[in-house]
Amino acid sequence: MATPRSGLEELTIEVGPYRYDALAAGPQGGDFVLLLHGWPEFASSWTEELHALADAGYRAVAVDQRGYSPGARPPEISDYAVEHLVDDALAFADAQGASRFHLVAHDWGGLVAWALASAHPERLKSLSVLATPHPRALREAAKADPGQYHRLDYVRFFRRPDHAAEAALLADGAARLRRAYDGRIPDHLVESNIRRLSRPGALTPTLNWYRAVDDDLTTPGDRITVPTLYIWGSEDGALGREAAHATGEFIDAPYRFVPLEGASHWLPEEVPDQVIPPILEHLATHTR
Repeated sequence: MATPRSGLEELTIEVGPYRYDALAAGPQGGDFVLLLHGWPEFASSWTEELHALADAGYRAVAVDQRGYSPGARPPEISDYAVEHLVDDALAFADAQGASRFHLVAHDWGGLVAWALASAHPERLKSLSVLATPHPRALREAAKADPGQYHRLDYVRFFRRPDHAAEAALLADGAARLRRAYDGRIPDHLVESNIRRLSRPGALTPTLNWYRAVDDDLTTPGDRITVPTLYIWGSEDGALGREAAHATGEFIDAPYRFVPLEGASHWLPEEVPDQVIPPILEHLATHTR
């Protein structure tokens, strides 16, 4: 079913006991592309990319992931460990009949993507990650660079066991949550995200992604043997230059790094006109 707002199909993907909401575009027989969003975003963050992929003949699906879909909100923090998020992503592709696929991811979705690519390279035709450096590059940068260490202070705040993060983010009409977007993305997406995350019980499961890792956002990720595109914005407030430039050291496959000067963290929504061309080029180069 097409949605009047975006012209995209609305899907429900069932994985075990959970039901995930998704947006899709493109011909059913097209090469499959799975898109994973970050925090605090939803599948709608990929609206422009979904349309572009469809126009290029791909079958593209972006999913409201675990904790974001109302039908997929397990109660325990351990339910949000990265291995479960990776299993979800593989199940999304399985549900669409894709034994191999292209993976495009942003922010937290990027950490899931790095883990998936290192553990299951046989499932991927290509990997494209926006903003999030390879987890080992990030971990080493956080150890060596006090600036990068303190860029992750928000992670330590989100992980506090007293749920102070929820209270702070939603206070005063979710003013602090709204400020997280730094005025970089369209107002209609901000307001939609705020509305959905302000509903009772909606914000906590998204923050449980952070509570299931450690204070330095350490997640699985070994060497990558999948053709990889990495796009990073020079004004990213959370993920600095050192880790971005070091990411290529962990790729044992064709690799392209695209730094976008002046762009911030919110690449899919902020500068779709700059991220779509390299993504399409990368996918077209690695279709087999």
